Amino acid sequence: MKNRVRETRPASFWPLAIVFSLFVLFMYGPMFVIFILSFQGPEGGLTFPMRGLSLHWFTKLAEGLGVVDIGAALWRSLGLGVAVMLCTVVLSVLAGLAFRKRLAGGNTLFFIVVASLIMPSIIVSLGIGLEFRLIDSGIKAVLEWLGMERALEGYGTSLGLFTSALGAHLTWTLPFGLLIMFAVFNRFNPAYEEAARDLGATPWQGFAHVVLPLIAPSVVGIGMFGFTLSWDEIARTSQAIGDVNTLPLELQGLTSTVTTPSIYALGTLTTVVSFMVMGITLALVWALGKKGKGRAG
Repeated sequence: MKNRVRETRPASFWPLAIVFSLFVLFMYGPMFVIFILSFQGPEGGLTFPMRGLSLHWFTKLAEGLGVVDIGAALWRSLGLGVAVMLCTVVLSVLAGLAFRKRLAGGNTLFFIVVASLIMPSIIVSLGIGLEFRLIDSGIKAVLEWLGMERALEGYGTSLGLFTSALGAHLTWTLPFGLLIMFAVFNRFNPAYEEAARDLGATPWQGFAHVVLPLIAPSVVGIGMFGFTLSWDEIARTSQAIGDVNTLPLELQGLTSTVTTPSIYALGTLTTVVSFMVMGITLALVWALGKKGKGRAG
C-alpha cells in the first residue's frame, strides 16, 4: 500500500484566508446586520443591542410607512423589472444572432451600446429625462397646431414607468446581455445548425429546436441580470421615471425620514425578492442542463 504524502499548506495560505474572510465580512456583514435588526421587538431601535425578537416591524411595514405606499412601489418595481428582463433577453439574443455575421457599421454600433456602461448613471438619467421632456413639448405643439384642445388639456407627460424608465434601465442591462451573448455564440458550434438544415429544418425550426435549447442556460442568466440590475437601480431611474417612484427610490427617501426598524424590514424584504429571483434562475439553469443531458443520452 502506497504511503500517502500529506499535503502541507503554503505559508501564504492563512494570511490570504484572513484577508479573504475580512473581505467577505466587509461585503456581506452590513446585509446580515440589517436582517438581524429587522426582527426586533416593538421597543427595538436602529442599533444594537436588540430589544426582543418578533415580526412586529414587518407588520408595521405591511400597514404602510406614513404617506409612502410601499405596496404600490413594490409592484411598480416588479413590473418594471419583468419588462426590463424580457426586453433584455429578446434584444440580446437577437443582437447576438445578428452579430454572428459581419455587419456594416457593426463595430460602431457595438461601441455605442457599450458606452452606456462608461457614462455616469446620473448623466444618462438626466439626458433621457430631458429627451422625453422635449418629446412632450413636441407632442403639445402638434396637438395645439391641430386644434385638439381637449387632448392637449388631458395630456400629461411621456415620462413614465414603461417609457423613459424602461429605456433608462435598458441602457444598463443591454450591454451586459450583449456581452454575454457574444461570449456564448463565440463558443457555439455552427455544425449543429448545419446538421439541422441538412435534415430539412427551416431557419426558425433550427433556432427553436437546436440553437435555443443549447443557449437556454445563458438566456436564463441574462434574464436574471436584467431583473436584478433593474430591481435595485436608483441613479438611472431618478430623473427618468416621471411623477412616480420605484421601491429603491422610496427606500432612499425613507432613510432620512423613518427612524424605526421598519426601514430594515423593507431592506430585508427587497433582499429576499432578489434571492428568490436568483434561486429560480439557478433552478431553471439546473433543469435545462439536466434536460440537455437527457437529450444527449
